[in-house]
Amino acid sequence: MSVDVFLRLLKQHILWFILIPCITAGTAFFVTRNEPKVYKSQATLYTGLVSRYSLLSDKQNTFTDHSASAFDNILTTLNSRETLLQIGIGLLSDHLRLRKPDTLVLANSGFQKLHQAITLDWESLFFIAGDSIQLHRTIDSLAKSPSDNPVKTLLLKSDSYYSIQHISEHLKATARKNTNDVLLMEYEADDPAVAQRTLSYAIEILNRRYSTLKTSETNSVIGYYEAKLQQAKEQLAQAEASLRAFSSKHQLLDYDEEARNVATSREALNNEYNQELMRKNAAKAGLDALNRRMGQQGSIRSANNDLSDKQKKLTDAENKLANARAYGQPKTVINQLQASVAQVQEELKISAQKYDAAANSADAVPTLTMANDRLTKSLEYEESSARLELYQKRMNDYQVKTNEYGPLGSQLRELNRNLTVAEKEYLDLLQNVDQSRTRRQDVSIGGTLEVMDAPDFPLLPQASKRSQLILVGLGVGIFIALLLTALRFWLDKRIQSPEQAEALVGMPVTALFPTVKNPLVYSKTTRASRSMFEQLFNAINIEVSQNTAKAYPPIITLFSIRSKQGKSWIANGLTQLYDDADQKIAYCYPRVTGKEQREHQKGVTYFPYTIRPDFMNVTGIDYLLDYNQEFDISRYDRIILELPALINNQIPTYLLKSSALSLLVVDANSPWARAEKQLLSMYVRVTNQPILTVLNRVEGNYVDVPRRVDAMQAPTIQERSTQTQRTFL
Repeated sequence: MSVDVFLRLLKQHILWFILIPCITAGTAFFVTRNEPKVYKSQATLYTGLVSRYSLLSDKQNTFTDHSASAFDNILTTLNSRETLLQIGIGLLSDHLRLRKPDTLVLANSGFQKLHQAITLDWESLFFIAGDSIQLHRTIDSLAKSPSDNPVKTLLLKSDSYYSIQHISEHLKATARKNTNDVLLMEYEADDPAVAQRTLSYAIEILNRRYSTLKTSETNSVIGYYEAKLQQAKEQLAQAEASLRAFSSKHQLLDYDEEARNVATSREALNNEYNQELMRKNAAKAGLDALNRRMGQQGSIRSANNDLSDKQKKLTDAENKLANARAYGQPKTVINQLQASVAQVQEELKISAQKYDAAANSADAVPTLTMANDRLTKSLEYEESSARLELYQKRMNDYQVKTNEYGPLGSQLRELNRNLTVAEKEYLDLLQNVDQSRTRRQDVSIGGTLEVMDAPDFPLLPQASKRSQLILVGLGVGIFIALLLTALRFWLDKRIQSPEQAEALVGMPVTALFPTVKNPLVYSKTTRASRSMFEQLFNAINIEVSQNTAKAYPPIITLFSIRSKQGKSWIANGLTQLYDDADQKIAYCYPRVTGKEQREHQKGVTYFPYTIRPDFMNVTGIDYLLDYNQEFDISRYDRIILELPALINNQIPTYLLKSSALSLLVVDANSPWARAEKQLLSMYVRVTNQPILTVLNRVEGNYVDVPRRVDAMQAPTIQERSTQTQRTFL
C-alpha cells in the first residue's frame, strides 16, 4: 500500500478516526471519575550480594558474582504466597487491636470496612486483641483453616488491604540501577498508614524468611556432608581392619621385600639346578661312551669264538671227506663233501679276517682300564641324579610359595587401594563439612538484609493518572480505527484505486471518471469528466487510425463484466463528442424493458437490440438488429456497440471479430474477483483487438481536475432522452 492510498483511506474513514477515539477517551474519563488517591511508601535495603565482606572472602582467589540469581531468590521469597500471607496477617493483627480509627495505623474508611467484614459470630477476635501473640496465632490458624471464615476471606479472597492478591499487585521491589547491592521497595495504598505499615511488615518478614531459608540451605548441606562423612569414616575403619587381618593371616611383615627374596632365591636355585643337570648329562655321556667301548671288546671275543667254531667245523668236514675216500664212497658223495670242505674253508677265511680287524683297531683299550673308568662315571651319574632330585624338591617348594604369593599381591593391592580411596574420600568430606560450617556461620552473620532507609509515611498522594489514561484511551481508539480501516481494506474485494485496478485487471487504465452526481451543474467533477472524455476520445481515435485491417466504419465495442458499471454514461459522452465533430454515429445497445425503439438525435442514431438465445453465433450487427430498424452500416462514420454484462450473458464470438476496438468499463466500487478475471481472459482470447480500460466512479482525489482556465466553458454532456432506461447497464 502506497502513502497516497493510505492517506486516501484515512480521508474516506475520517469519521471513524474522530468517533472511536472520542468514545474510548470518554470511556476512560468516565471510568476514572472517582479515582481514589494513592499514597506511596518507599524503603531501601542493603543486600550486600556483590560487595559485602564475609568469612569466605579471603579464601576465594577471585570473587564470583552470583548476585543475579541471589537477587532473584530475594524477589521470589518476597513474592511467595507465604510471605504475602504473613504480611497480611501482621497488618490484620495491628488493625484488629484498634478500638477506634487512628490516622497513623488505619483511617476511618478502612476501620469501618474491617468491622463490617468481621461478622457478629467472630467478634471474639476483638476481645483477644490484647494478647498480640495469641491474636497472631489465631489469625494464622483461621487463614489456613479448611472451612470458610471472615479472616480467610479477608486474607485470600477479598480485595482488602490484607489479601494476598492486593498486596502482590501493589508491592514492588527492584534493584537500584547498575547494582544489586541495594534493593528499592515501595508500596501503594489509598491510606498512607497502611502503605507504611505494609512495607514495614514486608521488610521484617522478608528478612526473617530469607535468613531462615539461607540457614536451612546450609543446615541441609551440612547434614548431608556429615552423614556422608560418618559413612566414609566407617568405610575407612573397615578398610584398615581388612588390611590388618590380611597381614595377620598370612604372616606378612613386608610383602614386597619377601616377594623379592623369594624371586632371588628361586633364580639362584635355578642356576644351580642347571649346572648340576649339565654335570649329570656329562657323566651320562661318558658312561655311554665306555659302554660302547666295552661293546667293541665283546666283538673280538665273538670273532675269536666264531673262528674256533669254523676251525672245528673244517676239521669235521675234512674227517668226513677222508672217511669217504677211505671207505670208497661214491664220487658224488665225495664231491659233495669236497664242496662242503671248500665252503667251510671260505667261511674260516672270512672269520679269520674279522678277527684280525677287531684285534688290530686303533682305539682298542685294555678291558681293566675300561672297567675302572666305567665304575667312576657310574658313581658320578648317580650322585648327580640324587642332587637333582633335591634341587627339584626345593624348586617345587619355591613354586608353591610363588603360587601362594601371586594372589596375595593382588589382594594386598586391592586392600591398599580401598584404604587409599576411603582415606581420600574421608578427607574430602571432612573438608566439605568444614566449608559448609564456615558457610553457615557466614550466612548467620551476614545473611540478613540491612535497612538503609526505613519505610516513610507518605504525606502527599501520587499524581493522578487520569490524564494518562485518557490519552491511552485516545491512542487505543486511534488504533482500533486503524485496525478497522485495515481490515476493511483487506477484506473488501472492490477496486479502491487506479493502481489496484491495473494490478487486478492486468491492463493499464486509460481513463478515470469521477462520480458525477449532478451533470447539469458546472463543478470540479464535471470539469474533470469533460477533460477525461476528451482524453478517452483521443485514445480511441489513435487506436482506430492505427488499425487499418478492419472494415470501415470502425466498430467500437463497450463491455463490462458486471452490470451497472457505467457503459451508458461512457457511450453517451462519446456519442456527444462524435456529434460535435460532425460524425454520424450508430449506437447499438441491448433492450432492458423490451419497449425501446429506434431514435435519432442530431447525428446519433440509437438502435436497441434484443439479446437472442443464439447471441454467441451472431456474425454481424445487421443480423443483431431488427429488420424494421433499416440499419445501413455505410451511412455511419462510427458504430458504438454496447454489450450486455458478460457475467450473465453470452460472448458474441463471431461479432467481435469485426470490432476495431473494445472499451472495458469497470466501476471502482465493484468487486474484482476470480469470476471477473476468467471472463476477461475469455474475452481477450476471443477478440484480437486493442482493449482500453475505463475506471468509472473513482474518488475525486484520484482524478486530476484541470484548472478553470484550461477547461472549456461548456455545459456537461447532456444525458439523452433514454438515459433513464440505460442507468442499469
